[in-house]
Amino acid sequence: MKSTGDRAGWHQRLAQGLVMLPRAWKRTLLVVLDSLLIAVSVWVAFALRLGDAWSYYIDRAVWLIPLMVVVTLPVCYALGFYRSLVRYVTGRVYFEVARGIGVGALLTYAVWTLAQGPLVPRSAWLIYWLVAILLIGSQRLLLRNFVSVPRGAFARAERVAIYGAGEAGAQLAAALLHSREHQPVVFVDDLPDLRGSYIHGIKVYLPERLPDLVARYRIGSVLLAMPSVSRSQRRRIIERLEPLPVRVLGMPGLDEIASGLHGIDELREVEVEDILGRDTVNAHQRLLAKTVRGKSVLITGGGGSIGSQLCRQVLHQEPARLVVVDISEYLLYGIERELEALAARYAMQVELVPILASVQDSRRMQSMMEVFAVDTVFHAAAFKHVPIVERNPLEGVANNVFGTWYCAEAAIAAGVENFVLVSTDKAVRPTNVMGASKRLAELVLQGLSQLQPRTRLCMVRFGNVLASSGSVVPLFREQIRRGGPVTVTHPEVVRYFMTIPEAAQLVIQAGALAQGGDVFLLRMGEPVRIVELARRLIHLSGFEVRDEANPDGDIEIRYTGLRPGEKLFEELLIGNDDVPTEHPSIVRAREESLPWPQVRAYLDQLQRVLEEGDHLMLRQVLSEAVTGYTPWCEIEDRVWVQQARYSEPDLEVANVTSGSPVPASRERPAG
Repeated sequence: MKSTGDRAGWHQRLAQGLVMLPRAWKRTLLVVLDSLLIAVSVWVAFALRLGDAWSYYIDRAVWLIPLMVVVTLPVCYALGFYRSLVRYVTGRVYFEVARGIGVGALLTYAVWTLAQGPLVPRSAWLIYWLVAILLIGSQRLLLRNFVSVPRGAFARAERVAIYGAGEAGAQLAAALLHSREHQPVVFVDDLPDLRGSYIHGIKVYLPERLPDLVARYRIGSVLLAMPSVSRSQRRRIIERLEPLPVRVLGMPGLDEIASGLHGIDELREVEVEDILGRDTVNAHQRLLAKTVRGKSVLITGGGGSIGSQLCRQVLHQEPARLVVVDISEYLLYGIERELEALAARYAMQVELVPILASVQDSRRMQSMMEVFAVDTVFHAAAFKHVPIVERNPLEGVANNVFGTWYCAEAAIAAGVENFVLVSTDKAVRPTNVMGASKRLAELVLQGLSQLQPRTRLCMVRFGNVLASSGSVVPLFREQIRRGGPVTVTHPEVVRYFMTIPEAAQLVIQAGALAQGGDVFLLRMGEPVRIVELARRLIHLSGFEVRDEANPDGDIEIRYTGLRPGEKLFEELLIGNDDVPTEHPSIVRAREESLPWPQVRAYLDQLQRVLEEGDHLMLRQVLSEAVTGYTPWCEIEDRVWVQQARYSEPDLEVANVTSGSPVPASRERPAG
């Protein structure tokens, strides 16, 4: 006797064999099966009507059986009955069968009557129609179950619970019933009225039962099927799920599903914005459109994380022209293709102009602003990775300070109306070169605003954006996928966070509020402890943190120490004076600025420093120009100056940040 496993294996192999058949063969098989079932339905109709398995009427009207097959099959084919994939049929198949069989029966009745065939009871035609619907419709559903969910497949599929028994949850369950990766076993919903009901044969429970359900059904993941609820509500649900030994996954948003970007069953890790739970503030459409709609807009650094999102947001406001500037060919090519696809999808009449250029090329910047009659510039091009810029301060200052200066001067010369600098919270009392360079870039714009009123120069200051190129979130996810450890610089480090789309929208709206020389701050909500963010990401990935209290946990959190120039806390305001604007998430800071002659003197000094390649003098000039800037460490300067002066090959210089020796090099370091 064969075992259950052998039978399951035979069933699965046969099902997979049917799935792998060529499309034409599958269609032929369905036609043959339907022919047999139509013939059986005619015979059953006579048998039920006359109460005899083979009566006199059947013997006389036997030619009705092949005629019904010959007429009905072409009708069903013409109605698209054989274009449907059996693996994805639903209960609607009965309506499709009813239509095809009904039209076929009416045509057959007409032919039979015109040919003066033997008399057939009228009720037999109705009985045939009902029987054929039942047999052919049920045959399709049985075939679907046979090829979609073979026995033994669930032995490898992960058992999951679906949180949300609404329309989205029902659609997700229907999609997963064909999946060999996830087996939905329970629904969970907050509505008491749904308790005990069944959706696709799956029972609905209240959330309080989840701990028991996870243990009873060996659930490995909880799938969130609530694409339309607020972030604060999703956060409360996620907090309820966090202690459970399950992975938490989400489905795409309604806009992504509706636009066709993602399918309803494309599950993904919970978004960090859902963990933080801060609801996005609605945009003011008037402010969004004021400086971009119908205008010529130029975005520098358009291929980066912030710049690319600015491109998307500006494109949706339908400018007359969108000029995208980036120094990276790869990033420029990527954003160009994406913007072209978006414009085609929404039938936008926008001229897209990708330009490969450096913001440090002042003549090129002015030329393109004049040629394309630019009205608004969003300056997002910057080196923003703190440790990299700390190690390459010359390049950081050249790009962040002089790139901003040259772009602003070009905008003024070209008669641009609005110039918006994307700044950072690290510009406030900076401890690193990146922050100091961004603050000096702000001072440049404030100084230039004093010289002329035509071009409104402003800057927008905000903190970290989720999932950007410099964000810790992608790093944490990658470390969790590798099994750890998850690295955090310090247990007390806190940061402000905002989503990239929200930040880009607010930057555009802040630019519309500018009067000249404005420093705008974006309200970032409450700061987040990075170590707590790491813990939550580990828990929601289905793992436990390994520490002294839980030595048998899965993933360790390892502290690596603050990096050069890194602070425990970030700030957005230098002083204590800010005023609200008409947008609740944007405030205008009242901060001291320097007169332009003084700023220009610092720029001239920095220009000579860059030509000489003097790191020590660079930091000294920055500390004089930028109030509150304190270089990270004098030892760091000596290390890099020694390396820049081509120290001996056998000389080793102590790396004060890691404690490991740094071999000296005869090559000059970048920057």
